[in-house]
Amino acid sequence: MRRNLGDNAPTSCSRGTELITYEYPLNEKVRTLLRLEDLYERLYFFVSGEDARAHHVAVGVLFDIVDVATRADLKSELLQELERQRAVLEGLRNNPAVSAKSLQTVLGEIESTVSVLLASAGKFAQHVRDSEWLSLIRQRGTLPGGLCEFDLPSYHYWLNREAALRQRDLQSWLAPFLPIDEALGIVLRVLRDSGRSSRQVAYNGLFQLMLTANKVAQLLRITVARDLPYVPEISANRYALNIRFVGFDLDDRPRQIEQDVEFDLTFCNL
Repeated sequence: MRRNLGDNAPTSCSRGTELITYEYPLNEKVRTLLRLEDLYERLYFFVSGEDARAHHVAVGVLFDIVDVATRADLKSELLQELERQRAVLEGLRNNPAVSAKSLQTVLGEIESTVSVLLASAGKFAQHVRDSEWLSLIRQRGTLPGGLCEFDLPSYHYWLNREAALRQRDLQSWLAPFLPIDEALGIVLRVLRDSGRSSRQVAYNGLFQLMLTANKVAQLLRITVARDLPYVPEISANRYALNIRFVGFDLDDRPRQIEQDVEFDLTFCNL
């Protein structure tokens, strides 16, 4: 809960307070992984529904995943990162500070995921591109209102089929996507777990930090109390980090607050 210590008193992320975490990627690879993570979460949510409108959204999210993932050689990058993490973790086998059971569990996950990725032949989402029907939906979906029933009667028919039949189709389209999701899940978990948080204060809503070699990171995580109506605006490069807390107001231009804000800052690096 927010402490009542006066207008300029810092607010705290104390134990028992509901928190919200903002993540800021510092390179294109992590940016792509975070976008895909968000898309996969949405896809699973809408596929699990039974309403035709939920499945309509799921189809659109499926195409979004294809668009994001094919902008880079994602499969190759994930394989390289998993192999690198496996080599690092293998070096910890005799470390008394590391749980042998937990280590073996993670190594098992990595080995299994690498095997599945290597076994998946062809380009990512090739089955979506090869389907003329899905390609037509994808093309029409780029137009505002382009998927009305009179535009694509076959799609309207599909949306009016039984929910179980639509879910069967969605699951079959989703299945080849799963190895990528498992791989990015492992990489992002390792990345997030690599960081150590420190308590910081944004005085009058502003925090600035000069970055040094030991502060090189691929992902920043900022955690604040959920009940604070402030949003961090983040800008960073290899030399400096700037965080500006602005008030949340849907009807007005965001303005930097004039109150001190406590927050937890975490630098994460693979």
